[in-house]
Amino acid sequence: MAEENKDNQYVVLARKYRPQKFEDLLGQDALVQTLTNAIKNNRLHHAYILTGIRGVGKTTTARLIAKALNCTGLDGKGGPTITPCDACENCKAIAAGRHIDVLELDAASRTGVDDMREILDGVRYKPTNARYKIYIIDEVHMLSKSAFNALLKTLEEPPAHVKFIFATTEIRKVPVTVLSRCQRFDLQRLTIEDLLKLFHKIADAEKLKFDEEALHLIAKAADGSARDGLSLLDQAISLGAGVVKADIVKEMIGLADATQTFDLFESLIAGDTKQTLISLQEQYKNGADPLSLLKDLISLTHLLAKVKLIPSFINDSSVSEAEREFCAKLKDNTSIAVLSKIWQMMIKGIGEIQTSPVQIDALEMILIRVAYSASLPTPFELLNDIKKNSEIRVPVYKETSVVQRPVSEEKSFSEQTSDVEPINSIEALVHFLEEKKYPLLVYALKHDVCVKSFQDGAIEMTIAENAHPDFISNLIKTLQETTGHSWKIDIVKGIMGETLADKENAALEAQQQDVMEYPLVRAIMAEFKGAKIESLTRRGKSTDLSVDEDTTESTTDLIFDEDNES
Repeated sequence: MAEENKDNQYVVLARKYRPQKFEDLLGQDALVQTLTNAIKNNRLHHAYILTGIRGVGKTTTARLIAKALNCTGLDGKGGPTITPCDACENCKAIAAGRHIDVLELDAASRTGVDDMREILDGVRYKPTNARYKIYIIDEVHMLSKSAFNALLKTLEEPPAHVKFIFATTEIRKVPVTVLSRCQRFDLQRLTIEDLLKLFHKIADAEKLKFDEEALHLIAKAADGSARDGLSLLDQAISLGAGVVKADIVKEMIGLADATQTFDLFESLIAGDTKQTLISLQEQYKNGADPLSLLKDLISLTHLLAKVKLIPSFINDSSVSEAEREFCAKLKDNTSIAVLSKIWQMMIKGIGEIQTSPVQIDALEMILIRVAYSASLPTPFELLNDIKKNSEIRVPVYKETSVVQRPVSEEKSFSEQTSDVEPINSIEALVHFLEEKKYPLLVYALKHDVCVKSFQDGAIEMTIAENAHPDFISNLIKTLQETTGHSWKIDIVKGIMGETLADKENAALEAQQQDVMEYPLVRAIMAEFKGAKIESLTRRGKSTDLSVDEDTTESTTDLIFDEDNES
């Protein structure tokens, strides 16, 4: 696994322990399996594109593919293999980056069409020493549009001896015309478990002394990138004079002490504002970064919520022993509603810290807000308390049921129109058009029309000035087609009267006033200052009241059950 070093110069861990075989690749099982089957079945694609975050092994994988395709074995007679020998001249040269037929190019520095033409001039020539001439283009998304266009024809039908391997962190910036010509592999982020295995393997090889917590912290900070993790490990080794210690890693990464962070979170959950500020100041004096500290608290909120919903997650390898103890202590005393509220407030707080002239002051105000709100009861708890304290039984608002006719068997259009029952009111007409799916006509009849008289086939109405010019002609045509008989519509000039929408709004206001007379609702409105009833929704036998609180911009649903009238 380790890279050779003939000059006795120090090689950073990310290079020294770069994978030299597919079996050394961590977390990329799907890629390895696909390539294994392709080589076994002689179904090698002419172009591959590798995508993923930085440091997951895109360039390393490209080199491994190049070795797999060009390995000849010790006897010089071997073919493509998923297990390169690392001993033949081709394998050695590719691993060292000096093979004449394997060209590694940086698209960031060679973005133009002339650069691409220069590269493609050599495509028609057969490889000198290898089986395939392989072009590895890193950060391919940085090529210009003209460079991509120049590449397309060759990429679609390259000579049999040429293979292309592209690597990019920005797959969305690569044109679809290029993607369609390539076999795509999405390299996955490395899990904390995979990174810990890698760190332990390197620590054993380097004979390092380390704290398990330190490696866990580095694995978390690496955010799925092996290169980032090994760079941090390199730095921690230097800072600790060959020993990887947890306190050094925390100071290096800018993390607060985990125990102190747990105590701070407990103070927040308990609503102890004074202790929260004391804990915060203590950590700030010890060098904790306000933004990093807030992100730690956000991570703890997420972890605690996840453990509450998936109890088995507490035993996951990504959870440290200290975090397990923390979750076990708080999971039964904290509700998902409170954690969700804390999460939202902290997420919004990230922007406040980033724009604040004094970050620690902004963090103090955020935690004061969180601690204060954490101790407040949820709207559900308040409503339950009000119900318990109220001895008055609340009547249920009932709605007149609508009798629906049974749906008849399918008939022809002429039969359907002849069977239409007479329409003798504007309400019946609106209901009829709603069933026939004419929303524009329904809206106009409700808002732009005041009916003076109504009979089946004849309507007198006043029309609003802002009504659509084609409204009347469309209405007559639609009614004749859907009812099967002619309609006469007379327009009466005069002052616009009450529309159907006005009547519906007046009825709704009356309903809300009736509901406001219920003792329980009065108690709720008194408890939620500035609240108002926004809508009434019926669910089966119950009435669902949505109460909008202007002061908190939240909505509370009050369910009145007809069976127990509570």
